[in-house]
Amino acid sequence: MRPGLYQLIDALDGEPALVLGRRTDVLAANRMAKALFADFDGMPREERNYARWIFLDEGARSLFADWSDQARAAVESLRFEVGRDPHDKATTALVAELRERSRDFDQWWEQHRVHQRTHGSKRLRHPLVGDLTVDYESLALPGDPDTMLYVYTTAPDSSSRQAMDILASWVAAGPGGQPSRSES
Repeated sequence: MRPGLYQLIDALDGEPALVLGRRTDVLAANRMAKALFADFDGMPREERNYARWIFLDEGARSLFADWSDQARAAVESLRFEVGRDPHDKATTALVAELRERSRDFDQWWEQHRVHQRTHGSKRLRHPLVGDLTVDYESLALPGDPDTMLYVYTTAPDSSSRQAMDILASWVAAGPGGQPSRSES
């Protein structure tokens, strides 16, 4: 990833931001994204994948109040990825692993639904700040069509915004640092 992209997600200090590559590989996450979702840097490099995390990590299952909706969206996004490059061995291996290890994934994969989500909402039950809803926008990065920036926000003056502000103050009080620089 370009250094400027790390600087951009770091500048979004009060809002969670993720950079995903092909197959939903997590390439970078700012401190807020790690606090809201998971510390992807703490995972082995080969496991830093959003779809793998949502299906195989119990923390993800309990975090999302709408887990089945989010998990199905991950399946549909992977189907979209397979359609773009059906011979990509890494994508094929990821799909095979998820089909073997997750009954839900295997069931939804068989439905052959394809969809690329560019915006939406996620309902969370965060262990530190409680229930909140985040909206996301995904932004394609010119010059790198395989990389997407996801920025998560909350409605102004909402209980979700209050929860996000509490999370931001918790992150600010914790150890400092730069956004994660996951090697792909």
